[in-house]
Amino acid sequence: MKKYYLLFLKGIGVGIANIIPGVSGGTIALITGIFETIIDSIKSFNLQALKLLFTGKFKEFIEHTNLYFLMAVFGGAFSGIFALSFVLGSLFENYPKFVWAFFFGLIIASVYFVAKKIKKWNVGVIVSLIVGTLIAVLIINVFDPAAENSSYFYLFICGIVATCSMILPGLSGSFILILMGNYELVMIHSVKNLDFHVLVPLMFGAGFGLIAFSHVLSWVFKKFKDQTIAMLSGFIMGSLTLLWPWKEEITKQFGTGDKIKEKVIGYNWSYPASFTFEEIFAVSLIVIGFLSIWLLEKYAVDE
Repeated sequence: MKKYYLLFLKGIGVGIANIIPGVSGGTIALITGIFETIIDSIKSFNLQALKLLFTGKFKEFIEHTNLYFLMAVFGGAFSGIFALSFVLGSLFENYPKFVWAFFFGLIIASVYFVAKKIKKWNVGVIVSLIVGTLIAVLIINVFDPAAENSSYFYLFICGIVATCSMILPGLSGSFILILMGNYELVMIHSVKNLDFHVLVPLMFGAGFGLIAFSHVLSWVFKKFKDQTIAMLSGFIMGSLTLLWPWKEEITKQFGTGDKIKEKVIGYNWSYPASFTFEEIFAVSLIVIGFLSIWLLEKYAVDE
């Protein structure tokens, strides 16, 4: 029972990370030692699993899919998402610098501890690290957000794309939703108000994307483990530009008529002009964020 309680707590961390733009739940999963098990467990939902389910072999189905593990992790993840959706808007509105500072510390530590898992450095690994970093920087700094779209098909596609990025360490599913124009619709309004007209097609897309993408990611992770970890480390490193606490938002209006919305399309970065109490507190939160990942790494147990 203790094992599943710990998995539930790790799942909460994954869920909380997924709802913060710029932070990836996959990063937390990798740091806490459950990333590869999640991918392999999701991949096990195949024709054999369906056969076991529809022939009434429920015990075999549970063992084949590692169902209790997934229930504990995803139960924690959904709990984290729902809990944070109620306070996220207020936190970002009133204390944006402090929120970014804490997560900046988390991600700095994540780069180090994820890259530390690489067993052998070579040219291919270094190239993978550079490519991963460039991809993340381009996604964050080049592409403009789309307009909000609540059609069922578009929400299905959002579910596929965002969930695939959510399980990739360093690529934020929430930030992908921002680029696709549906972050506020999905992560704030729909989750908070349980709007199933939005959540159901999104969840179908998420389920489809998870199962399909897990096969590819599992194969790549096993065949090219060091290169994959290096690229994931690059994704995480590239996301640091989004999380830097001292920045001003660059906004742009999208839509027409009553549906005009202002979205963040970039940032002007700066450094603390002076070390007031507010700046010192922000720096302290960076340190606390770093130490949080250090503690996770210290006490995480591979499943």
